[in-house]
Amino acid sequence: MFAVGEFRAVFAAHLVSMLGEVVGQIALSVLVFRLTGSPLLSALTFATSMLPYVIGGTLLSSVADRFPARRVLVVCDLVHAACVAAMVVPGMPVAALLALRCVPAAISPVFSGTRSATLGDILGEGDAFVLGRSVLRITAQTAQLAGFGVGGLLLAAVSPRAALALTAAALVGSALVLRFGTRRRPARRLTGGGAPPATAGRCPLLGDSLSGIRRLFADRRIRALMLLSWVPPMFVVMPEVLLTPYSDGLGLGSVGLGLLMCGMPVGAITSEALVGSLLGPRARARLTLPVGVAAMLPALGYAAHPSFGWALALQVLTGCGIAYSLGLDQWFLAAVPDELRGRAMTAMSAGLMTAQGLGMTVSGAVAEFVPVHVVAATAGGCGALCSLLVALEVRRTVPGAVRPEV
Repeated sequence: MFAVGEFRAVFAAHLVSMLGEVVGQIALSVLVFRLTGSPLLSALTFATSMLPYVIGGTLLSSVADRFPARRVLVVCDLVHAACVAAMVVPGMPVAALLALRCVPAAISPVFSGTRSATLGDILGEGDAFVLGRSVLRITAQTAQLAGFGVGGLLLAAVSPRAALALTAAALVGSALVLRFGTRRRPARRLTGGGAPPATAGRCPLLGDSLSGIRRLFADRRIRALMLLSWVPPMFVVMPEVLLTPYSDGLGLGSVGLGLLMCGMPVGAITSEALVGSLLGPRARARLTLPVGVAAMLPALGYAAHPSFGWALALQVLTGCGIAYSLGLDQWFLAAVPDELRGRAMTAMSAGLMTAQGLGMTVSGAVAEFVPVHVVAATAGGCGALCSLLVALEVRRTVPGAVRPEV
């Protein structure tokens, strides 16, 4: 993959923008808290980075197919940079800061979907595409670990607004790398499967987006694969979002909580690296459904109210479940028509973030009335059951020609 120049550019842009975004997220949270002293408003800086996903993923999904991919990626980065740069302006009201945070969140699924669809053009539609997606996920997890540490150190030396300015600069750098490091390709809608419809040029963006979403969900195979990409992560985050009260119940300090929070990313990075490098496509396909279902089983261990060491092990094992995504990516690419690939990847990305946000909300609400360790264990059991039902649906939709690989 790294022998391909365009992939190196995509990778470099992803790394720079992810580091900048994580640092910017911390800086904005600190800035809002210093301005208001409100934990709720500070927490909303994180919530506003997820909630608008469903809006952008639904209403703007056709952007990924209607316009040249490079242009979409560069414009998304520049719009994101402009929003962050506006946050640096002294005297900016808190409401405006939160509104500015919503804009990048709304266009983020468009960016992610366009980039994922473009990987198929850069790396081909075989195993290289699957491994390329895996590398980007590993990069995102690693950038989160590094970004939180770098952000904390950076904010000890500079003001939150200065850190936000660095984030804006990183996003501009990402846009420049994508502009000059990738090749211009025509809009996918005009190249994916015959001549465009007669109304293609007149079709409103909103109608085109909703029409593409309807076409995707009308296909039983695509619908099942989307559910498989959403359901396990939705339940996986339920125990994770409760780690703060759980660690408090164990009497752990901030260091202990930080280590627990690192458990899932470490497991995810390790498992994706090992599965991607040591197993071939056939073996990864066989693991997809079992690993997707088993990802939630470690959370059942919370029923025993484990100590710090065992809880950390449970988090690492849960993170290892992300390896099921490698086989899922290949199946999804094969199932989606080329002219819908951008919209499909955008919808998958938006649905994933929305499902995780829903899981976090439900988990936190139930934990107001039920002990935290019981909620975490229950999430594990319910998640395994729901994932099994989705896996059975995926199994029923497998074309007979590839059934032996599942």
